[in-house]
Amino acid sequence: MTANTLSSTPSKIATQYVRIWNESDPARRRILIEQTFTPQARYIDPLMQSAGHDALDAMIGAAQGQFSGLWFSVSGKADGHHDVVRFSWSLGAGDTEPVASGTDIAVVAADGRIDQLTGFLDKMPS
Repeated sequence: MTANTLSSTPSKIATQYVRIWNESDPARRRILIEQTFTPQARYIDPLMQSAGHDALDAMIGAAQGQFSGLWFSVSGKADGHHDVVRFSWSLGAGDTEPVASGTDIAVVAADGRIDQLTGFLDKMPS
C-alpha cells in the first residue's frame, strides 16, 4: 500500500475496525473480520492477544460479554502513513463519559486489510 493510497483510508480502516467490536451478530461479525483482517492477522493489547480469524472472532465475542450495553466509537481523526494507521477509540453508553479509551496502531497489508494491530489503553475503569 503506498503512502498516497493509505492517506485516504485511515478513517475507513478505523471505522470498520470499531464496527467489528460493536457487531453483536456472530455471523455478521465473522464476515467483517474476514473483510478487515488478513487470515494471519495478529492482535495484541495489554489485556488480550490473538492471531488469525478464528482467534480474533473468539476474543472479540468474549470481550463483548464484558461490556454489554456499551459501544465503541472512533475518537478524533485517524491518520496514517506508509502502511501504518493510528486511531483512538472510546467505549461508553451514548452521551455519557466513556468508561475506557485507547489508541491503536495497525499495520495494513497491500490488500488494505489489517495484518497486525497493537492496542494501548489510555483509560480503564477503576
